[in-house]
Amino acid sequence: MVNLDLYRVFYTVAKCGSLTKAAEELYISQPAVSQAIKQLENQLGGKLFNRTHKGMELTDTGGKQIFATVEKALQLLSEAETKYSELKNTATGVVRICASDTVSTHFLLKYIKEYHEKYPNVNLILQNGTSAQTIEMLKNKKGDIGFVNLPVDDKDIYLSNTVMQLHDTFVASARFSELFGEVVDLKRLQDYPLLMLELSTATRQAIINFAHSHGIHLHPEIELASLELMTELAKTGIGIACIPREFVMHELKAGTLQEIRTSPELPARAIGLALPKDAELTFSVREFLNLINKHKINKTDAK
Repeated sequence: MVNLDLYRVFYTVAKCGSLTKAAEELYISQPAVSQAIKQLENQLGGKLFNRTHKGMELTDTGGKQIFATVEKALQLLSEAETKYSELKNTATGVVRICASDTVSTHFLLKYIKEYHEKYPNVNLILQNGTSAQTIEMLKNKKGDIGFVNLPVDDKDIYLSNTVMQLHDTFVASARFSELFGEVVDLKRLQDYPLLMLELSTATRQAIINFAHSHGIHLHPEIELASLELMTELAKTGIGIACIPREFVMHELKAGTLQEIRTSPELPARAIGLALPKDAELTFSVREFLNLINKHKINKTDAK
C-alpha cells in the first residue's frame, strides 16, 4: 500500500495548483513536495500532473481519475479523526461501575446522582458483586471502574487509591443493654447470637482472621448477604450485628442501635478504587474518577 502522506501531498498540490503553495500549506520544502509526487507516480505507474505556465494541472488519464476518490478518502479519515477526538473529550457512551450493594448504597449513590446530572448522555451501568467478582469483571474487561475491599494483591488490575475508610464494630438493640457503656472483652461475644456477612465475603474473612489471631472464634447464628437486612434484624433484637460503623450512623444517632465497644477493637479496613490494567480510559470514565477525587480533596481540605 502507498504511504498515505503521499496522497495528502498529491491532494494538496492538486487543490493549490502549485508546488510552492502546497509546500507552504504542508509546512514542508518544495523539493520535498516534488519528490513525494515523483514517488507516488512511480508507485502507481503513471503521470499525475502536467507542468504548465499556470502551474500544476492534473493529467486526464491519471490525476483526474483518482482525485475524487482520494479527496473522499481523506475527508472520511478527517471525519474519523474528528470523531475520535470528540470521544476522547466528550462524555458519551457507557461507564460500567462494579461494586457491592452496600458500597453502591452508602458510598456511590451521591456520585452517581451528581455525575448523571452533569453528563445525562452517559449510560451508567452498575454491576453488583463481591470484591472477588468485581476483580474478575475488571480483569475480563467487563467493567470500567471497580470498588473493592482492601488489601488486594492482584497484578492483573490497577489499584488507584483509597476512597473510604471502614471501621467494623458490633451493634445491637436494647435487648443486649448489659453490653452497653463498657468495654467488652471480644471473647465474651462468642456466647451471644451474632449476625455476620457470608463467609465468602472479604469483610467476613478479615474479621474472622483477626479474631482467630487472638484465639477467638466468632460463629454467627445467622449469615446474610446484605448489610441492610442485617441492620434491620439487629434492630428487632434477633442478634448482635458485626457491621461497619459508617453504614449504621443513622441508627446510632437515632438510638435504634447501640454500639458495643470491644477489646481488642476490630481493625479498620478500606475500600479501594480499581481499574482494568493497561486500559485506555475514555473521557467519560476519567470524568467519573475526577468527580470522586474532587470530593476526596474537598474532604481533606475540610479537615
